[in-house]
Amino acid sequence: MITAGEIKKKSAAIYTEYLKSVISGDTFFPKAIRSDKSVSSDFSEMRKELAEVIKFSKDRKEFGYTVFYKQINTRRHGLQNLPIEISFQSEIDFLKYLHKEKEAAEFRVNCSLILSEFPELKKWIYKYPLKVIDNQTKWNDLLKVCSYFKINPNPNLYIRELPIRVHTKFIENNKGIVKELLDILIKGYIRQDETDFEKRFNLKYPEPTVRFRLLDKNISRQYFSGIDDLSISIGRFEQLKLPVKNVFIVENKTNLHTIAENLAISLTLPELEKTIVLFGGGYKVENLKNVKWFEQINLFYWGDLDVHGFEILSQFRGYFPHVKSFLMDEATFKQFENEKGEGKPGKTSVPYLKNLTEEEHRLYVLLKAGNWRLEQEKISFEYVNEIIKKLI
Repeated sequence: MITAGEIKKKSAAIYTEYLKSVISGDTFFPKAIRSDKSVSSDFSEMRKELAEVIKFSKDRKEFGYTVFYKQINTRRHGLQNLPIEISFQSEIDFLKYLHKEKEAAEFRVNCSLILSEFPELKKWIYKYPLKVIDNQTKWNDLLKVCSYFKINPNPNLYIRELPIRVHTKFIENNKGIVKELLDILIKGYIRQDETDFEKRFNLKYPEPTVRFRLLDKNISRQYFSGIDDLSISIGRFEQLKLPVKNVFIVENKTNLHTIAENLAISLTLPELEKTIVLFGGGYKVENLKNVKWFEQINLFYWGDLDVHGFEILSQFRGYFPHVKSFLMDEATFKQFENEKGEGKPGKTSVPYLKNLTEEEHRLYVLLKAGNWRLEQEKISFEYVNEIIKKLI
């Protein structure tokens, strides 16, 4: 026989179904709670369970579920007056039992408000009624945002520049729900392939920056007034027209400086010509995928010798198939194997990274199996310089 605790749990489970009926207009009550009609083999346990069910029923509390009984001749306990149906006969019985009267009333008000302005959101409300409740204090402001974008689907402004009378951080703090609404309301204007909020909804956004060091002093003097350490927006970086032949991408900001300084000492001027060192930023190498002039130069990538390093290499090579890795081989790993440490799980669970060479993939599998990591800083610069000399 069902217990009072099970009735509570099953009642809470159909609350979302009730909210959907408010939107659809379907009849919801009376609503039966499905139960197991078998009784406990222990007579005292059966009587205890029955007493508890009756204790929380409408007969005792004046609201809640109604219990319908029938005399049943049980095999173990003889003739007993047992529940054959437990159901909520009315909306007020159901809501008071769950202590949801106020919440349900606010839900109705918010649904009416939303649909009065945007009837096209009815399917969304029906599918996600709890999201209406989760944002119950925000709907006035959410609808202000929706109204603005409905009229101005291509704002080309920063979020905080939008002339909407809401708190300056409101949209930033509620991007998830705003995205879901705008995906419906201005479907024809959004950039479907973009997951970034600002890009998806035609807003301005602070562009990521690219940090790089110029090893060629002539380029530094001619184009940047002698400055050789620069950070510029990715948009400006994409537009650069420099006489560059070699770009080294490293995944450590310290190495961005030390590699430049060590190379300047160890290599002659001709070897440094037309060369820059760039900080990749880990998985943020995605920011570089539209740098078209990379297609015409030598690209060299140096990441940590771990699962993440090879995932990033594979990602980067997906944008530029001609990129060459350096210091990411078995010889380097064996040379500095005593410096290895514990690695971390990668971002992907696939067994094979499609953009690696056979040698790179062997080392990737080895590092993954051993959960090892050899950081760039552990490799001596004497060794680094010798490898780079061979490359350029």
